[in-house]
Amino acid sequence: MRRSQMHMSREAQEALLKGLQQLRAELKATAEFPAHVLRAADEAVGEVDLPAKDATNLPLFTIDPPTSKDLDQAMYLERRAGGGYRVHYAIADVAAFVKAGRPLDVEARDRIETLYFPDLKVPLYPPSISEGPASLLPGQVVPALLWQHDLDADGNVTDSTVSRAKVRSQAKLNYAGVQQDIDAGTAEEPVALLREIGRLREAVEAARGAVSVNLPDQEVTLQGGSFRLSYVATLPVEGWNEQISLMTGMAAAQIMLDSGTGILRTQKEQTDEQVVARVHGLAKCLGIDWQPGVKYAALVNSLNPADRKHMAFLSEATAMLLKAEYTTFRDHNLPQHTSHAAIAAPYTYVTAPLRRLIDRYTGALCVAACADKPPPNWVLDALHCLPCDMARGKGKLADRGAVDLAEAAVLKNREGQIFGGTIINTDAEFNKPKEGTVHLAEPAVMGKITSGEKLKLGASVQAELTLADPLSSDRHKVVFKKV
Repeated sequence: MRRSQMHMSREAQEALLKGLQQLRAELKATAEFPAHVLRAADEAVGEVDLPAKDATNLPLFTIDPPTSKDLDQAMYLERRAGGGYRVHYAIADVAAFVKAGRPLDVEARDRIETLYFPDLKVPLYPPSISEGPASLLPGQVVPALLWQHDLDADGNVTDSTVSRAKVRSQAKLNYAGVQQDIDAGTAEEPVALLREIGRLREAVEAARGAVSVNLPDQEVTLQGGSFRLSYVATLPVEGWNEQISLMTGMAAAQIMLDSGTGILRTQKEQTDEQVVARVHGLAKCLGIDWQPGVKYAALVNSLNPADRKHMAFLSEATAMLLKAEYTTFRDHNLPQHTSHAAIAAPYTYVTAPLRRLIDRYTGALCVAACADKPPPNWVLDALHCLPCDMARGKGKLADRGAVDLAEAAVLKNREGQIFGGTIINTDAEFNKPKEGTVHLAEPAVMGKITSGEKLKLGASVQAELTLADPLSSDRHKVVFKKV
């Protein structure tokens, strides 16, 4: 669901394109692959052995954006005869194509993850693999890691296992179409079960104490040759789909913990008393009633991002959680901290191997553990390096950089104009109480703002645009001043 969609002038479009090219150069991101890697990809396709286990009878389906071709996940949902549900979740088996130490692996260890720009994609693996024989496109038989989750009637997982299998997806669906069918009551099982299971898992998530912040995302898209910047609200079906992925990530983490070897995505809660006190003070300042004994997660989940004061608090309150990290362990030497604070459970990445390096390793560890086999040597050899490898990923830099450029492009040549907005962040903690971030309702821009007086978090302001230059060398390409 998009709102506040903003078009750009031709001059702005050209500046944005140039800015995106500069951004990719800075990130050393190129969509092209060396010739020897492309040859290795062709050879890998010819060498793939399909698993003996045949699950091509499962009527799997994918749900992705309409233009996506690198499809990591496919699912089939059903009711269990004795009550509850069974979720079949196929994940692309990238390890069937990519062997340790060979050119595809070396190149992937350099790229780390797929980067998405408004005008093009910089893939982790060559499209001849990631958009072809490794992708869960409908109608083709491919190797996969096939998860099976059994849930009780309340959506709690009672058993999870994974094994290699050959599968065949039968349908490629998209979020908007599925949401429309579900809302209209025309969706049939198994698709209709996604809402039922998704809502149950959301309830389980809330009961677990997980944090769910649903602020609208800024999105830059290229449609009909023109760039557009908009705020995008997540469709309910996207949340239900994410619940299946989260469930699998939690199951994978537990399997690795039980087996004694693995890599987790961990996150700790904030323990700095000054930071905690500051966030509580923000709530009080914004008129948010944070009762004693109410946990941070429960408060956050009760707020409405459409309320400007709630949005301001949600933008600042992430300080209650520390930065997530990758934590490895082996030979049953488990780390002291194994949980992910925002998810409120042990968790790992395992469901997007076509787009993220680490998932190839976690998937292989889970398959081995479920088969009562030792971890593969190629995984053990790389295990200690993976946290550092993943830290080199540039996905967030690419996303933020593209949005910064689009914000400047959409406002290009509008210096001096006045816009209404909300203060969603202040730099008071850096001794700069007169600087912060303003969120405009329209266009879909969040930019730096300066003031002659202390900025008040959550306040509605009138902001004059003083800078909007996509090609500016400054860190802030869009700047306002409070009037």
